[in-house]
Amino acid sequence: MKRRILFGFSGLVCALLTGALLVAPAGCDDAPTYVDERVERGLAISPVPIRVTDEDRDLVGLGSYIVNAQGACTDCHTCPTYAPGHDPFKGEEGQDNAVNFLAGGMAFGPIVSSDITPDAEGRPGGLTLEEFVHLMRTGEDPGEAGRLLQVMPWPVYGRMSANDLRAIYAYLSAIPHAERGTCG
Repeated sequence: MKRRILFGFSGLVCALLTGALLVAPAGCDDAPTYVDERVERGLAISPVPIRVTDEDRDLVGLGSYIVNAQGACTDCHTCPTYAPGHDPFKGEEGQDNAVNFLAGGMAFGPIVSSDITPDAEGRPGGLTLEEFVHLMRTGEDPGEAGRLLQVMPWPVYGRMSANDLRAIYAYLSAIPHAERGTCG
């Protein structure tokens, strides 16, 4: 009887600490590790509508936060990056280009960023989760065996946790497909 009460109490402590600290403390292995203020912020800052369910809400929200607040993904994968009249580098109020959001097309010399919006099957950039994680960890171009991506900062993103990479993939799967814009 004491054991059951103790287990119940420790579970309650984990739940309370997880809610209070917004992260799972050590010893609370079954508590979600991605539930924190970044989820809500990520859901609020997505420049495009997202398809989210109760089951993937936290993962999608975290992915949006990483993509839109930390990863600077739009800087390379959205062309042009900002909506007309909303370029903060021109002293304007910053607003992402939602029309061509993450559809690629930004040129870096001979290299052009790829479209990372969902394809017809809902796969970001046409990649499965396993292919996406492999790309982010190794930099191997999925379209050309043995070729390493030269502009994509995959060595940095490859250091992310498996959960963070799943979150990015979940967010990219939840956004609408977009068409490449014209950069000028």
